[in-house]
Amino acid sequence: MEYRRLGKSGLQVSALSLGSWLTIGERSDDSIAEKLMTVAYENGVNFFDSAESYANGQSEIVIGSILKKKQWQRNSYIVSSKAFFGRGGELPTQKGLHRKHLVEACEGALKRLQVDYLDLYFCHRPDKQTPIEETVWTMHNLIVQGKILYWGTSEWSAQEITEAHMVAQRYNLIGPVMEQPQYNMLVRHRVEVEYDQLYKTVGLGTTIWSPLASGVLTGKYNDGFPADTRLGAEAPGWLKERSFAEGNLPRARKLAVLCKELGMSLPAVALAWCLKNPNVSSVILGASKVEQLKENFKALETQHLLTEEIMEKIEAALENKPQKPQY
Repeated sequence: MEYRRLGKSGLQVSALSLGSWLTIGERSDDSIAEKLMTVAYENGVNFFDSAESYANGQSEIVIGSILKKKQWQRNSYIVSSKAFFGRGGELPTQKGLHRKHLVEACEGALKRLQVDYLDLYFCHRPDKQTPIEETVWTMHNLIVQGKILYWGTSEWSAQEITEAHMVAQRYNLIGPVMEQPQYNMLVRHRVEVEYDQLYKTVGLGTTIWSPLASGVLTGKYNDGFPADTRLGAEAPGWLKERSFAEGNLPRARKLAVLCKELGMSLPAVALAWCLKNPNVSSVILGASKVEQLKENFKALETQHLLTEEIMEKIEAALENKPQKPQY
């Protein structure tokens, strides 16, 4: 396993990590989740990602029970939670990034995960109803209280992240260390262009999600839509719409042909392509089967096979390189 610093922090996260959205806690059979976490841990994965909203909290409950059962040393792994969406409640006090919800969501995550502190705590989306000062102060205080070690954001704009750092600097508080955006061969602009200056100015780290574009970059949708896929059965409508946006399937088909010519696995190449980006701290895997997870680990070796020439061929197949503004 390869380990990378989480942005400018000293924390080193495994280049490949294990996510739990639409996988862990969604099924009645928790033995699969235990096998996934065990195989991941034994292969050097040290970061397990979750959120209060995943399976309405059940994801964290399952992860917590597995961590307790396995008795892994607490200093050997990193566990996260995210707050914003709540656990299904619709009252204004049950979601958002105001102090009440952030504190209560943190306490809830600690209980569900059965840990004394969260290594990483994310603001799952920006909250237009809460002053940024309130959110930054709350996260800072949670760190001071020892309930979280690092805080970050997920799907925030570069402007919003910058504002959070300005508040932190103004009041001498601890600002966000990491961002969790969607990033893959088909969704590129935010990570490659919008955040470009933040890597240099505030040392932003990224733990990217959906590196395989919900399976589109595995090639399994190239010849039709299998009924037994997670994207078909469990995924929300907006994710399906984004995954099958115009041009995505043709790109996936071109990549499949290229990978066949290269004698490489399309999923491994897609993951390795993400790993090639030096601004990616960790690639969150969403495998739901042990076989998929083991296949995904091949990306660690594949990234070293993606020469400059091959990367240019991939770029030619994608035809979607985002243009950076001329400063």
